[in-house]
Amino acid sequence: MKRVAVLGASGYTGRELHSLLKRHRGMELAHFASAREDATPEAPELECEPNIEKLDWSAIARCDGVFLCTPHGTSAPLASRCLELGLKVVDLSADFRLRSPASYQTVYGHAHAAPQLLPQAVYGLTERARPSVDAARLVANPGCYPTSILLALQPLLAAGLIERGARIVCDSKSGVSGAGKNPSARTHFGNSHENFLAYGVGTHRHQPEIREHAGSDAILFVPHLLPVFRGILSTIYVVPAAGCQSADLRGCLAETYAGEPFVRVFQRGQVELKGVQHTNQCHMALADADGMVVITSVIDNLLKGASGQALQNMNRMLGFEETEGLS
Repeated sequence: MKRVAVLGASGYTGRELHSLLKRHRGMELAHFASAREDATPEAPELECEPNIEKLDWSAIARCDGVFLCTPHGTSAPLASRCLELGLKVVDLSADFRLRSPASYQTVYGHAHAAPQLLPQAVYGLTERARPSVDAARLVANPGCYPTSILLALQPLLAAGLIERGARIVCDSKSGVSGAGKNPSARTHFGNSHENFLAYGVGTHRHQPEIREHAGSDAILFVPHLLPVFRGILSTIYVVPAAGCQSADLRGCLAETYAGEPFVRVFQRGQVELKGVQHTNQCHMALADADGMVVITSVIDNLLKGASGQALQNMNRMLGFEETEGLS
């Protein structure tokens, strides 16, 4: 058995990890705690919910790995200390997703707290980074929107099947859980129910992440808020390379992800949120549309877009089957 800790346990991603780890046959959840040393233990409001412990570094030191489900800007110091203790770290925040301290400061508005760790952080889009994840001490779990987009775009860009320099439009819709547990006027039930809107147009922090890891500045990302709790559907509009159609792009993705346990490329029809909610799956479909190719990609933002992918990565880092705890 390997012992793991979850820090930042009170949020959605921490609770999802708690549920996943309960059925993991090789990882013991040894410490489920707040990320703040001055926090007091939290008794659950409901009997079925887990207890949240006070942060205890002696308990963490006895672990093999740690999941950081902590806010942007607070994960880096925690990661640094965990690495000093010899732990494997999967960070679900954005602290290690961008490669340079300057980029991080531009996007998040403050200096990076541990810039010396950025060169060793592996961007953990698992299906696209397995050898690096296997050898990593520190994995940056991708953002939820970027996961839905990059799984589709990276193979196509690498194969030269998208016209070079042509605009790529990523029109993405997420459930309200993507905004986190803390309530806001925008995510309040009365404002989100039977409503639909775009937000962060041209300014959303995931656009630089998507551009960096796709290797293209031609990407325009527009997020929307859906009146559902969980799930992301990304509609991606691309100009295919000369002589290519959706069948060529579909063939590339199908070949890339053949045999993958968590990625399915549809040969016909379209994908839907209900097909991936409460799973670690990503489903994709492609269609020709007036000289362009439209790719639709769906994931559960709390699983494949966060806690499920984090467990995929930790499974590989600690030597388990990638699917353990995720079936």
